[in-house]
Amino acid sequence: MKARKILKSISLIVAFCKVKAFAPNIGSTPSPDSSTTRVAPLDVSYASTERSHGIDAKTAESKISLEEWAFRDMYSFQEWAVDYGVQQMSEMELYSYDGSDWQFFSNSYIPANNCVLYVPSNLVFGSIKVSNEFGDDLKMAEDALVMLDQGTAKRLPLFRLVIKILAEYEKGVNSQWFPWLNSLPRIFYNGVSMTDACFECLPPYAALLSINERNTYSRFVNAIRRGFVPLDPSTINDDRVVKWAYNVALTRFHEIWEPRRQKLIAPMADMFNHSSEPNVEITVDKQGNFRVNTIADVPPGEPLTISLGDPTNPTPLFAQYGFLYNDCKTIFCKAIHLEEQIKDLGYDYKDLLFQTETGEIAPKVWDVFLYKILQDNDLDAANEFYIACKTNDEVTKQQYHDYYFQYTLYDLKNHVYSILGEVEQLTMKAQSYDLETHPRVPVIVAHNNLVRDTFTMTQQLLDAMG
Repeated sequence: MKARKILKSISLIVAFCKVKAFAPNIGSTPSPDSSTTRVAPLDVSYASTERSHGIDAKTAESKISLEEWAFRDMYSFQEWAVDYGVQQMSEMELYSYDGSDWQFFSNSYIPANNCVLYVPSNLVFGSIKVSNEFGDDLKMAEDALVMLDQGTAKRLPLFRLVIKILAEYEKGVNSQWFPWLNSLPRIFYNGVSMTDACFECLPPYAALLSINERNTYSRFVNAIRRGFVPLDPSTINDDRVVKWAYNVALTRFHEIWEPRRQKLIAPMADMFNHSSEPNVEITVDKQGNFRVNTIADVPPGEPLTISLGDPTNPTPLFAQYGFLYNDCKTIFCKAIHLEEQIKDLGYDYKDLLFQTETGEIAPKVWDVFLYKILQDNDLDAANEFYIACKTNDEVTKQQYHDYYFQYTLYDLKNHVYSILGEVEQLTMKAQSYDLETHPRVPVIVAHNNLVRDTFTMTQQLLDAMG
């Protein structure tokens, strides 16, 4: 595997970090006052955080660099983390093979049911804490945001994290979280970071999700710039700063639902990458401390990974996080033109999949295409088929599928052929762009190639059916 090759070829690794370790028993959880770590006496609670409208010249000069390829200072970050009570199992380390993308790898065998990382609550950003810290100022900004679009109400926890990150950013080295901020990526590849030219190179579903992310960001910016929250104008009027803060919040939060829904960011616990088959999971206790526990045995040289979302449909992850994972098994069939039929039948995009390894078509894809055909030609039959789908009457459903098979096959073929032709044109357009001007082109092309390869296999299967 790639991860093993990385460990075997240490000379190819740009750098690695070790955090002072603890050695918990299997299934144990380390204590924040363990003798294996030092907890700094400085209080980092939200109540002690000072806020100011102004930024002095010295602070302005000491902010982190937001140049896209700025150095990620992982060494200072890991020292800071230890000082503030973060504890990490010695059997895993932070590695980067390019100096840009960092993630945890095991350096020896780690059994399942083992706590590998502990982050104390005093380091955790929480949307409820942020609300308490900024009080009425934040409430007015949130009201302005919801007035712009009622749908943004469900994203207020994210909005609060963005505000907190901006507030800490403008403090420069005076922020207690400066080492963490200075360890974060500056360049992102998700929908928020894309340009209109990028959207023009994506298939409709990916473009829709990516544009939605950027539209939400635009509404956040509008609300922030109303001036309710005590942030310096030089901060909130700097597009690069606000977009960076938004992307940090969007790509690094962990959501909990009990006892109250909120989004949280825990420095160091945000360094785990995604997998469709994760081997660790994050839990948050009643005090707000983060623990990361293995849920499977982890051999030496393996990445330690979490799940960031539904593994059956990689496009939402692409739009939010800006990556495609190598082990995705399925993709959405791209039939967004049948959204009305999908909703009528009570289906979801995650039900309407093509297998990436074989091109095999999920049964509900056939349902949706047939339902549209019946609606266009025989409303009574459409109603009967609808009832069969809703009541799980597989016998009636199969009778309709058998009778109308050639019609459904014809429409599915046309859909697949259309997507293949469209993706080819979109990819050619993306490849015509200058990479220096459009650095996100490789991610877009990778997404389009995944669609092309999967739909080509699906086309072959359909052609074999008649």
